[in-house]
Amino acid sequence: MDINKKNRGALPMFQLTFPLAMEQIFRVLVSAVDTLMLSNYSNSAAAGVAVTSQYVFFLNLIFSVIATGCSIVLSQYIGAQKSKDELNHIAQAGAVMMLIVSAVITVAVIFGTAPILSLYDLEPEVRSSAIKYFVIFGGICCFFNGFSLLQASILRTYGYTKEAMITSIVANLVNVFGNAISIYGWFGLPVTGVSGVAWSSGISMIVSFFLFIYFIKRHRDVQFTFKGISKVPLESYKKVLSVGIPTAGESLSYNISQILIMKMITKLGTNAITAQNYTQTIMRFVFAIAVSIGNATQIKTGYYVGSRQTDIAYKKVIKYQLIATACSTSLVLLVNIFKNPIIGFFPNIPELRSFMRTLFTCCIYIEIGRTLNLVYVGALKGAGDIKFPVFYGIFSMWGIMVLGSWIFGLKLGFGLAAFYLCIGTDETTRGIVMFFRWKSKRWKKHALV
Repeated sequence: MDINKKNRGALPMFQLTFPLAMEQIFRVLVSAVDTLMLSNYSNSAAAGVAVTSQYVFFLNLIFSVIATGCSIVLSQYIGAQKSKDELNHIAQAGAVMMLIVSAVITVAVIFGTAPILSLYDLEPEVRSSAIKYFVIFGGICCFFNGFSLLQASILRTYGYTKEAMITSIVANLVNVFGNAISIYGWFGLPVTGVSGVAWSSGISMIVSFFLFIYFIKRHRDVQFTFKGISKVPLESYKKVLSVGIPTAGESLSYNISQILIMKMITKLGTNAITAQNYTQTIMRFVFAIAVSIGNATQIKTGYYVGSRQTDIAYKKVIKYQLIATACSTSLVLLVNIFKNPIIGFFPNIPELRSFMRTLFTCCIYIEIGRTLNLVYVGALKGAGDIKFPVFYGIFSMWGIMVLGSWIFGLKLGFGLAAFYLCIGTDETTRGIVMFFRWKSKRWKKHALV
């Protein structure tokens, strides 16, 4: 059988999801290890990285616009058994766009970080740490971060999720080793603090970039070469952008909303900033399962829709959501059972630990709603139904999450817990709406092939 005519729709969900979950966990570890190791080095340094974490996440989501666009189009093309050239053109279009976007972002980060962070109410040492970290990791190493996301998404779409997992593990080992040298001065080398930590994270992305090149070349059925890249048809760019641009709008809106919420949280003090970052770091491990099932659902839905098996897609997605909700609920409850020992790993500052205990409880509400949202939005996007989840998502995140956080968190003075409860309400209501959109089957008319 032709290796390009594999029935990837028959690929077991667990075979897709498990490596994706491991990849998510190890990707989270890059920022988590930075945060935990820096917390033992300097609380101000940890707070500085916390402030930039939303911007780093923002950059990753911009890159994900291209990566997601390629993934959704590719999955439907694979399901429809398109030609090698058509598959290659989609990957090449993504590569060209990633190169242009990363170049623009590098310049913007290097010259724009200091002016942007001057708008925050930060202590001088916290601001200095934030600038150092973001300029190096978010700016100088930007290209390798973006391209590794694109390469990973292409491999995942072809069903090779194990390779992305292996790359994440290797990258994290590089990152931990680099952090240890930077913070503890291993081998008699100088302690470089935040700058060294940023460079070790950046170097881990460079390692990822070259590993992905190796894995892509190793699998002959993965269509992604640079030969003839200047001759990619305009239609290929249009296909990727037809998915990517709406997704970009949602991603941009979400991250601006997160940045505004972080700016509101800075008014509550350094301990509130740090507690928010530490809690978010732990919770990223919790929702890694839901994120991975959501990503796998998107890929599988694309296969099914591309091969005209929409009835199978409909039933499978509901099953995937129930599994994801059960996993996330179990994990977030487990974290709350052991929250005191977990909090014990962080600095012994009473106010900081009090904030974290409250936020862990609020996360039960957030994670249950987030699971609904992630799986059904992934399914809708995989089916090509992009605009509805995007436009409703923008309405919800600003009308519920941001407005609610401002009213209840700041104006009425309910504090940090109110921010998390508003985030949970946004996730839950969006998830319910997306569930009914999936039940309506209106997504069937939005196929890309």
